[in-house]
Amino acid sequence: MAAYGSKQPSTPPGIRIARPGDDRVKSMNAAVSEATRSPGSPGKTNLQRLYVMRNLAVAAQLGAIIVARELYRIHLPLDPLLQIIGGLAVINVLTWLRLQSARDCGEREFLFQLLLDIGALTAVLYFTGGATNPFVGLFLLPLTIAATVLRPYYTWLLAGITVLAYTWLMTHFVPMPPSLGAAATGFDPMVTGMWLRFVINSALIAYFVVGMAETLRQRERTLAQAREETLRNERLVALGMLSAGAAHELGTPLATLATLTGELRRRYKGAEYEELQESLGLMRGQIDRCKEALGEISASAGGQQAQAGHVVPVRGYLLDTLEQWTLMRPGVSVKPRLAGPEAQPRILTERTLSQAIITMLNNAADASPQAVELNAEWDDQHLILEVCDRGAGLAPAASATVGQSPFSTKEQGLGLGLYLAHAAIKRVGGQVSLLDRPGGGTCARVELPLNRLSAT
Repeated sequence: MAAYGSKQPSTPPGIRIARPGDDRVKSMNAAVSEATRSPGSPGKTNLQRLYVMRNLAVAAQLGAIIVARELYRIHLPLDPLLQIIGGLAVINVLTWLRLQSARDCGEREFLFQLLLDIGALTAVLYFTGGATNPFVGLFLLPLTIAATVLRPYYTWLLAGITVLAYTWLMTHFVPMPPSLGAAATGFDPMVTGMWLRFVINSALIAYFVVGMAETLRQRERTLAQAREETLRNERLVALGMLSAGAAHELGTPLATLATLTGELRRRYKGAEYEELQESLGLMRGQIDRCKEALGEISASAGGQQAQAGHVVPVRGYLLDTLEQWTLMRPGVSVKPRLAGPEAQPRILTERTLSQAIITMLNNAADASPQAVELNAEWDDQHLILEVCDRGAGLAPAASATVGQSPFSTKEQGLGLGLYLAHAAIKRVGGQVSLLDRPGGGTCARVELPLNRLSAT
């Protein structure tokens, strides 16, 4: 009885008590910190948008030079302009190489990228009329992006640099050569440039700001999901601690019951006590099953995963689990239907997953003892289980909140079975959903990725 009376706290299968340095706690904290890092994963996405915008800017500048020379006959200084545009293209190639790395883009790096764009725009404007160039308004574009993405300090810094560049271009610039083709075309280059500047600003600001807003919304969704996952894990940890205490206290009563049933079976022998012997035998079997469950709890007390560790084909695993359940519920009939390729994937037997399946079978048996079905289909990648009954079914609100909190339709139920089953299945990458069954009843559908359970 040492396994049931030990003072060491034990943990129920599928639940681990969080301890400092625990891998699960570390992964939980890492997930939250990854979601809350600033700018976090949106930083690289923003840099990718800036890369696309810069490609458009290079193409637009080349197009503007062609239009100015061919349509308006404006003789621009081509050599310095092409050198500046070529340098901007080289910067964008380096940016593309930077995007291939796994490292995220921080705010300072993004600020440096915007400063490169401001520097290139300043150089182009210097050789094309300075502040008199209608495209000088493009200075507002990187400033708008900075206000959307960066913190206020960096935005004000970029605003100051932009104002200095604009001010410098008011007195330092190469005058724009006169247009020789304006009279022939009937278009004023200044008016056309102002219109084109408005179009470019509108399109690029819409593209970038809309993308930034979606990135921020996605970040908020990620943060909300991380917080919800953390709260759920904290609830499971608290439940594990309570379960460990309850398991510690159940060892002695079960040992007493086992002793009493043994004495009763020895005392009341004979044909006249055959029915009593049968009932005592069933009681002793259930007590042994409880002791076995407590033994598994004690075995996982050190935080180890509750699994047998041997490799079996998926069909054999399901049949073994079903056999364990039939020993617990001998009076319930079940119709198994297992379908899959002959070359069955081999998986590590996962005790917590077996208990989750048994929990769903128990729920189905409680709802309709004579009409329980277990359907399973698998391929090389996925395993889909369905445990169906012909009971009264669940309300839509209950189906929507499955696994989120303890829930029970039984008069004396605690609502922990399906809650823990959902947690165990989710831990191995699976999903659980409750569906209405045609003709009445409920189907608990479990989708499992076999790569998380595979032995290879």
